[in-house]
Amino acid sequence: MSDTLELAKELISRSSITPEDAGCQDLMMARLQALGFALETLNFGDTRNFWARRGTQAPLFCFAGHTDVVPSGPLKEWQSNPFQPEVRNGMLYGRGAADMKGSLAAMITATEAFLAKHPQHRGSIAFLITSDEEGPATDGTVRVVETLEQRNEKIDWCLVGEPSSTDKLADVVKNGRRGSHGCRLVVKGVQGHVAYPHLARNPLHQALPALAELAARQWDQGNDHFPPTTFQISNIHAGTGATNVIPGYLEVLFNFRFSTQTTHKELEQQVEGILNRHNLDYEVEWILSGSPFLTAKGALLDTAQQAVRDIMGYDTRLSTSGGTSDGRFIAPTGAQVLELGPLNATIHKVNECVDIEDLDNLSRIYARLMELLLA
Repeated sequence: MSDTLELAKELISRSSITPEDAGCQDLMMARLQALGFALETLNFGDTRNFWARRGTQAPLFCFAGHTDVVPSGPLKEWQSNPFQPEVRNGMLYGRGAADMKGSLAAMITATEAFLAKHPQHRGSIAFLITSDEEGPATDGTVRVVETLEQRNEKIDWCLVGEPSSTDKLADVVKNGRRGSHGCRLVVKGVQGHVAYPHLARNPLHQALPALAELAARQWDQGNDHFPPTTFQISNIHAGTGATNVIPGYLEVLFNFRFSTQTTHKELEQQVEGILNRHNLDYEVEWILSGSPFLTAKGALLDTAQQAVRDIMGYDTRLSTSGGTSDGRFIAPTGAQVLELGPLNATIHKVNECVDIEDLDNLSRIYARLMELLLA
């Protein structure tokens, strides 16, 4: 059993359902302390985070990741206990195998291998690890980054271990992510009897034309790196449950996934302009989960592509697809940010798994990347 597989199994065996860490970070910190890293625990609320750094000079290369996982779902649908890792037919099964305890294990063993060959490397190496990525993400990476910014400690290059691969290991590297901007819209009406609509005001009837316009609108054309901005309604609620009552209000939840072609403020202005044009009585609550970020060029992108070629023998493809990641908190500081990890086919699913050969190759890719940057 390889060191990477063994460590991945140890991490998976800890039931770290968000925001719990369940001892995963202690395990990682012990390995890093043995390598000469200075360790700092930065806990906020019920979230556990740590910052570990080896070296004091620039440039600073940072691994970023999370020890928390999503709940397992129905245990009866798992072929084995999600928190008792099991290897079957060359695959490691368990919650977090792909998202992202396999990546965390590969980061640690890659760093051990790199330092064994290059103990006097240039610059610095760091780890930024949280237990709040799968949850609200309010007391995790964002708070650690705020702390680093307050003391002017700058990350130059950051590799996030999110599962980026699609068909084979490292066939895709995420060099950016779309922004996520949500809204809770409440359209106010006047409740009444359906037989006397002239004595009421139906917010559904009033809002539907505006919602149809929002759903049909093309917000932008996208650009070379991002697809066009999308708008999706995720929830609508109105009424008392009775068939003879006109509802007094309508609540709508919707979300934008937006590119660098527009800003969240521009989206807000356009939405509210449409609502106003339809003469709605409404309230809006906007929730910006993250702005888009892009690493279009630079040393990190070049070396990641080279590392994949050196270890895997093929070229990787750049992508900005998918949801959000904690990279959205790190990129605004000026850091170059990439995401590179195992296949994402089973993440958040029952019987989540990762190829054990991919784990070893991922560790080699990480080690080669550090070698190209810091040796």
